Amino acid sequence: MPTLTIGKWNGLKRTSNEAGTFSIVAFDQRDSYRQMLASKTTYREAVKIKQAVVEALSPYASAFLLDPEYGLEPALYLHRTSGLILAVEKSGYSGDATYRRTELYAHWNVAKIKLAGAQAVKLLVYYHPKAGALANEIESLSADIAEQCRNHDLCYFLEPLIYSLDPRLPKASPEFARQRPELICETATRLAATGPDVLKLEFPVDVTFDPDQSRWRDACAALSEASPVPWVLLSAGVEFELFKQQLELACAAGASGFLAGRAIWQEGVSMSPESRQTFLTKTAVPRLHQLTEIVNAHARPWTAFFSPAPLGEESAFAKYGAYSGFHK
Repeated sequence: MPTLTIGKWNGLKRTSNEAGTFSIVAFDQRDSYRQMLASKTTYREAVKIKQAVVEALSPYASAFLLDPEYGLEPALYLHRTSGLILAVEKSGYSGDATYRRTELYAHWNVAKIKLAGAQAVKLLVYYHPKAGALANEIESLSADIAEQCRNHDLCYFLEPLIYSLDPRLPKASPEFARQRPELICETATRLAATGPDVLKLEFPVDVTFDPDQSRWRDACAALSEASPVPWVLLSAGVEFELFKQQLELACAAGASGFLAGRAIWQEGVSMSPESRQTFLTKTAVPRLHQLTEIVNAHARPWTAFFSPAPLGEESAFAKYGAYSGFHK
């Protein structure tokens, strides 16, 4: 079984529940977040909306995923029991819709995420395993972030989103839907080899074109078999009731929890402050509780994948520059 250093082991403990499963709320949206807001919304107002969501939900989340543009100030309001994950990539992608590159900030990086007190780094990439040189480029980027996370002893969550390389075959088409399960499994296998500790993955079936839940279950089981590291389910903005169904099937088939945002809080963004607070308290918090109950009942803990570095092994502690000095 692979072993984890002190920082990574404690980082996964801080971002997971007591059972070692994940109930993580994502609110690292930036470009898409602005599109959800009224055009007259100021930057300060956008920050305050994120803060309200963080304050309402973080007492019940194992961790929160935030961004450096709108999320650093809200991170100050995290509940003491909630871990912090920060996004390292810019929002969106460069290139065209069939050739997507992930871009990083010039002045934001893994080292600064460590300084901000986060336990983990999240990288989102657009990926297609048949993209040739571009796929290799994305794999190299992920491997580089993984190395930086190892150097800073931070956990690394990788979020690959598949897309179509053929403009005649959109992602939301029955033809692409038939490819989706295999593409997501191959993506998980290939990108897990680049060094992430956790994969944040799409549901492996496009349920618009395949309503058969037995095939959903089989696809989730195949994904668990394909991924050598823990994987958590993202919500992709689907309605809450559908996400709840997907999560239960995914966790029963080997997923380790969820890292989801819009399915939990999206309706509250456009509300008045008073209505938003009511929505968060009366709707979003109960949603989070329901999802966590599913995770607690069915999810596979990350401790099934990793063990801590052996205490008697000096090499495991050499990077801290202390073990040999204290134990001679």
